Amino acid sequence: MFDYSARPELLKDRVILVTGAGRGIGAAAAKAFAAHGATVLLLGKTEANLTQVYDEIEAAGYPQPAVIPFNLETALPHQYDELAAMIETEFGHLDGLLHNASIIGPRTPTEQLSGENFMRVMHVNVNAMFMLTSTLLPLLKLSQDASVVFTSSSVGRKGRAYWGAYGVSKFATEGFMQSLADELETISSVRANSINPGATRTSMRAQAYPGENPLNNATPEEIMPLYLYLMGPDSTGINGQAFDAQ
Repeated sequence: MFDYSARPELLKDRVILVTGAGRGIGAAAAKAFAAHGATVLLLGKTEANLTQVYDEIEAAGYPQPAVIPFNLETALPHQYDELAAMIETEFGHLDGLLHNASIIGPRTPTEQLSGENFMRVMHVNVNAMFMLTSTLLPLLKLSQDASVVFTSSSVGRKGRAYWGAYGVSKFATEGFMQSLADELETISSVRANSINPGATRTSMRAQAYPGENPLNNATPEEIMPLYLYLMGPDSTGINGQAFDAQ
């Protein structure tokens, strides 16, 4: 596990948007960021899940989060612009963006993977990630110390059979992170890095490995030290790096 201990007010006064914040790693990250002082913007497609995370953050007495129902699969360009305008009006800037939402798609030989399934995974995992990043970059640049964290995978660093669209999408994620990091290095205070969470006890992991005992995997809460490190000021200057949470 990544060895880091976050001080209690590490993210005080920071505004951080988390995609896929309704469950799994996204929900754990949202709660961890809030627990360390951040105002968290909970973005996801299932409002009931987001509301539950909102209620837990509120009940714990952390800064009041915001619920943003937003479907990355169906969102149109103008909706990304409206999202950015809303964040600017309500919060003025953005200090962090965690790209956590993604879909796994069918795990199947390439020959049996339909174009429709391939394009759906690429749209959610790559196109929507690009749209969100490019639209929110002006708000991130208004921060004195902003961090964009991309969620990768071991199959986005070394290709493996039957991972098809998901593996390709995670290679694209790593490539986009590297390009963005290099682009921003000398012109802004925005940094970009990626995290491979590793085997984690989530519904996506269970979908990918149905025969596996989930109790052998780390919980989302256990891998949060790296997420806190990359979102906070202790990682200022760390840019373009690919990290493993475990």
